Amino acid sequence: MLTPRALAYSAPTCDNLASTRHHHDGLRENANDRTKHNGNGNDNDMADRTSRRRAFIKCAIPIVMAHTVAVLTGAGISTSAGIPDFRGPDGVWTKHPDQMKVYDIDAYLSDTKQREYSWRWQQESPVWNAEPGSAHKALAKLERAGMLNLLATQNFDALHEKAGNTSATIINLHGTIGTSHCMRCHAQYETAQIMDRLDVEPDPHCHRRLPYQGNMVCNGILKTDVVYFGEMLPEGAIETSMRKIAKADEFWVIGSTLEVFPAASLVPAAAQDGVPITIMNMGATQYDRLATRRIHEDIATALPELVDTTIRRYR
Repeated sequence: MLTPRALAYSAPTCDNLASTRHHHDGLRENANDRTKHNGNGNDNDMADRTSRRRAFIKCAIPIVMAHTVAVLTGAGISTSAGIPDFRGPDGVWTKHPDQMKVYDIDAYLSDTKQREYSWRWQQESPVWNAEPGSAHKALAKLERAGMLNLLATQNFDALHEKAGNTSATIINLHGTIGTSHCMRCHAQYETAQIMDRLDVEPDPHCHRRLPYQGNMVCNGILKTDVVYFGEMLPEGAIETSMRKIAKADEFWVIGSTLEVFPAASLVPAAAQDGVPITIMNMGATQYDRLATRRIHEDIATALPELVDTTIRRYR
């Protein structure tokens, strides 16, 4: 978003450009040192980084560059919306590790009873009636301010979309529960319509007719578009996320335990690119040592405050 303050920015002169380049190179070379600070908010470092990147341009040609934030969200952002997380102290899989099989692709494809259980378990999920919380709405506000360049999410609850974030920023790393598909012919289905028929068809199969096979019914296994354990992430999801993070001025991790890969690999990748990292999570993560700032507070309150502070500081 272009703002009067951004348009007022002046390009560096030829006399100081060489010095600016020297500072920019030093920023990248000292990335590892900067990520060791682990304090409560190295805002000056973030501001300096933005200033230097803006200065790294061709002599005497003005340019408009907004301060941008890349974000990774995990289950912790949705707990205030009534959706329990999976791996937190009170997480679903922490208390009931056997339920992880619900999203195990090998068990799902090989066992009829497991498929029936998986569909019933997902039907009873609070996802269907959940509404975005204050944290989701804060990220939508950040996007409207023109400062969000990526919202990579490990969640499949679609609450970011409901809150107002757009496909321009959202990457659903682990898919979505809202749609389903046939594992054989790849026909698309609305998951809610499948759920409505579970009493009649507890192990849903594809009823599409295949004209290239004598109009036979496909009868392939149906599965939600959630990425199950053992499946590949959507094509290009991680690569696109890494590119956008490298271009951002900050990288925020919100409500993720950072235990699931390859999503967790975005953090060391950001550190290697010299992008300041904020980790906001109630519990510790394996990558806390790489964070410039750690926030162990209620996400429903802390994230809106962080968004408002960031918008005031850089707009």
